[in-house]
Amino acid sequence: MAEETAEQKVARLEAENRALKEQVEQRRTGQLRLKISEKGGLSVYGLGRFPVTLYKEQWIRLLEQTEEIKEFLKENDQQLKVKQSAPVRAIDNER
Repeated sequence: MAEETAEQKVARLEAENRALKEQVEQRRTGQLRLKISEKGGLSVYGLGRFPVTLYKEQWIRLLEQTEEIKEFLKENDQQLKVKQSAPVRAIDNER
């Protein structure tokens, strides 16, 4: 493989720099990000300090319980704490 020229190296590094800046900007917006882990699980980033990682069948079981989880949240609203760093949507205001 031929060695890259200075111009090629600069172009490659600028492209890497842009990609990294985009990643940083996405993290700042508070959006959730999805990634497949090394062991094949689905990791959700952006909920807290660490990702939430579950395997496919676990996500399916959890998502099948969406309505029950929402109802539980409503019923126990007064006992649940809210992290103030991110805005929280009311359960009643679903799309």
